[in-house]
Amino acid sequence: QLLAAFIAHNPYSCKLSSADLKAPLEKETTKLKEMREKLAGEAPVAVIKASELWAAMEPELLETARTALEPTSETEREEQEDEEDGDPEEEKPAEDDRAAALRIAQFLRVNKYRKAVQLCIRAHSSFPESEMFASLSTLTPDSLMDAMAFIFKGSGEDSSELSQNLPPTPQKEEEKEGEDGELKKQEMLVQYLRDTETFALQVERAISVINNMLYWKITSVVQEAVQFCVTVCEFSVANSISGVRKMLPLVWSTDAAIKDAVVQAYRRLYLNPQGDTIRMKAQTLIDSLSELMVDASLGTIQCLEEIVQEFFGSGSNLQSMVIQVLWERFTGKRETSVLYKRAAVLLLGMAARGEREVVLSNLDTLCSVALGEKVTEDFLLARDTVLTICSITDHVRHTKGAPFRLPQEHQLFSSLTQAVAKGVVMEDPYWQSFMEQAVRLIYFLAESPDQLCSRLLQRCARLLLDQIAEGGEVNKDVGQLQDGSLEASEQVNCVCLAQLLALCGCVAFWQVSHLERSVSAELRRRRRETEEREEKEKGPASKAKQVVSESAMEEELGLIGASAEDTEAELIRKICETELLAEENLLSAFLPLLVKVCSSPGHYSHPQLTTAACLALSQYMMISPSVCEENVRLMFTVLERSTLPVVRANAIIALGDLTVRFPNILEPWTQNLYARLSDEVPSVRQTAVTVLTQLVLKDVLKVKGQVSEVAVLLIDPEVHISSLALNFFNELSSKGNAIYNLLPDIISRLSDPERGMSSEDFNTIMKQLFSYITKERQTESLVEKLCQRFRTATTERQWCDLAMSLSLLSMCERGFKRLQESWECYSDKLTEPGVYQPLLSITAKLRRGAKPQFKAQVDDFEKRLTAIHTRGLENVESPEMDEENQRAKGSTKRMVARTPRPTRGRQKSKRGQSKSSISGCDDDAFVTPRQSRKSRKPAVTFSSDEEEDEDAVMAESETPKVLTPISRSSRRTRLRN
Repeated sequence: QLLAAFIAHNPYSCKLSSADLKAPLEKETTKLKEMREKLAGEAPVAVIKASELWAAMEPELLETARTALEPTSETEREEQEDEEDGDPEEEKPAEDDRAAALRIAQFLRVNKYRKAVQLCIRAHSSFPESEMFASLSTLTPDSLMDAMAFIFKGSGEDSSELSQNLPPTPQKEEEKEGEDGELKKQEMLVQYLRDTETFALQVERAISVINNMLYWKITSVVQEAVQFCVTVCEFSVANSISGVRKMLPLVWSTDAAIKDAVVQAYRRLYLNPQGDTIRMKAQTLIDSLSELMVDASLGTIQCLEEIVQEFFGSGSNLQSMVIQVLWERFTGKRETSVLYKRAAVLLLGMAARGEREVVLSNLDTLCSVALGEKVTEDFLLARDTVLTICSITDHVRHTKGAPFRLPQEHQLFSSLTQAVAKGVVMEDPYWQSFMEQAVRLIYFLAESPDQLCSRLLQRCARLLLDQIAEGGEVNKDVGQLQDGSLEASEQVNCVCLAQLLALCGCVAFWQVSHLERSVSAELRRRRRETEEREEKEKGPASKAKQVVSESAMEEELGLIGASAEDTEAELIRKICETELLAEENLLSAFLPLLVKVCSSPGHYSHPQLTTAACLALSQYMMISPSVCEENVRLMFTVLERSTLPVVRANAIIALGDLTVRFPNILEPWTQNLYARLSDEVPSVRQTAVTVLTQLVLKDVLKVKGQVSEVAVLLIDPEVHISSLALNFFNELSSKGNAIYNLLPDIISRLSDPERGMSSEDFNTIMKQLFSYITKERQTESLVEKLCQRFRTATTERQWCDLAMSLSLLSMCERGFKRLQESWECYSDKLTEPGVYQPLLSITAKLRRGAKPQFKAQVDDFEKRLTAIHTRGLENVESPEMDEENQRAKGSTKRMVARTPRPTRGRQKSKRGQSKSSISGCDDDAFVTPRQSRKSRKPAVTFSSDEEEDEDAVMAESETPKVLTPISRSSRRTRLRN
């Protein structure tokens, strides 16, 4: 909010694009540099001192002084008087001695030596008491030279200062002021541009940070982030469109406040255009929306459609003008680029959502412009046109009643099939995306789409066979060709074959979808119409009878309706299993080819062919369980062994869809899906975690210990992948006790020595996972579960990981009690620093703010930990025994100690007796204390299945049979052995 206020009230400009400011700044900076260089060139290069000038003029001046003091004839005197007649200002007597001295100095500077000498003589006679002319009391050439030298050299600084202080001429003054003013203005302009650019760059740096806040869980933060994105977009900040696009998916937010903020933001930015006329407003609106849609994904376009459909349904004058301008752009009446033409046709599709006639009445125009003879020149425009036509179908509009479909002979379908057939033998990278949308439109809008697609497959296969035949004849005519040309010919055939296989898979997929959605819905609609018609035909008597037995009839009708729906579903399932891939069906002819290409990657190594074949095979597997079961092993083999990351990624997506459709068939292969989480290619890992997140959160896959592979992605070097893993656990934490049930198994899998995970990575993962354990009862149960795991742990690293996991729990008094009761499980491992230090940190946490009684228990537990760690279990049983051992050190007889058997629970001492005593120094000095009776504790299960109750109960069959021995040799002895 503060940043938005800074931008809205900035003192610089209403346009803050650093890219737009760069050129003016460079131009004005260059201009300023030129102005400074020009002024620097006009300045004097060197300054000559007065003494240097005096030395230069002294010989000539001395000669002039001598001449002036010599007697002259009348003729010479008259000539001198004629020469002296000049400027009357120069002959004007000086007001004082300083003025006379300055005039003498000026004469000397302009080489008027005779006038300077004569003025000096007159000044002496006028100001005989002046110090400057005192040396002229004896008038000689030398005294004249001394007086003028004193005036010139001594008055040089004064005269220079005076000359600087003298007011310049009006012309020079104006020129100087003008140049200085222009220079200052230029400097201010350059500084302003620099400050503006700096401010714009700082705002651009903030954009990426604020964009990440658009998906925070705090509603107010998201609202302010949306407002910031709107502000920077209004000020034309570079890359501001990224935030505007990023907030588009928020229109699907379940939070009404966030959704409303996004809708209002887009209305403010795009749906309230400025202009003098309605047409200008329409053009402005279209330009802004088109800029947003250029190079946008289909998901972005769908989000934008959700926002603007209300505008197109308003029926205002602006809305009708917008549609008119859009048609002008699409048809080429107004010259526009290809990108904006595609945006125009997509906007027309959005308008058709509100009013079907916008597109339905202009189908011929759409076909002739985008699907006509020039369709092969721009398959992207054709694809977007098909998307626009899809907006008039029932599948998009969700209309009730009889389905809206066009006859097979319609021009639209002939144009589509011809365009698809032309492109199948071309190498256009955009043909496949067009083909997928074309087949989808045929199944959505055509009557008997299966017949249309059957003819389309036959036509495409025939074209491909003709191309292969033509290539073979050319090879026979030419004879032996070079290897390179033969490989190039085969390469073209591979691309065309890949496109044909992609078409087969697409037809198979939409055929199944057509049966399960359109045909099934039509069967239900007709059944309901029949039932309603039969009810209307019934007479009043039957209606009265129905009222009498209303409850019984409702149950009967419910059963009848359920059985009817089951019959319809069974019919669709039977068609998929027995008819779609029957021998007489065209789809069955391509299945062996798909299997052959996928199972022979060495022979069919072309990347596009392999990708298309694997994707098409997965679409065929969606048809029936039998096809899926026959090819599931092949698909997983491709998933694991394919060298192409795109093939592995596509296989993960396809297998995820198959898991939803046939969960029982895919369930045994779950481990293979989780294995792709450790793929070496980031894009494959990202796809795997996305698919598995959907399957787990939608309860398609049962959560098991394999989730530890997702936990590893929390430390993935790719930030986007780690954020997806974090989101997975955030969502999983809301599903009851899922993470609580999984934690023991996750710890065991991650601490497995074969995995080789570092301690730092393990700690990072566990900190995140244990942050979801917030209930005291869960903490208490986990303490006991983890302590029991010490018995089955076999390596020191596993002990350390278990101890670190215990230290990460938010321990409470009940949890601490469980930790004390499980002393036997980990006491013999306390000699390891990796076990001792984490457990010691638990006591430090428990001591903070603890009550005195509980604090004493913690201190006692810490002493026991320290004693076992420093001396070993075989030497120390309790802190009290340390004192006895200290007393026994002075004994001359060496005491031989036997390792006592640790007791379960706390040993209760009888009143009047010490808790432990040592009566002698022989082998019988240590007496094993009698075990006290105690209530039976509930055991613990290690199952990672989701449990509804939080109590952990361990079945007898699950109790570990191989227990960790309690009596052990010392650590030094073990190491020696």
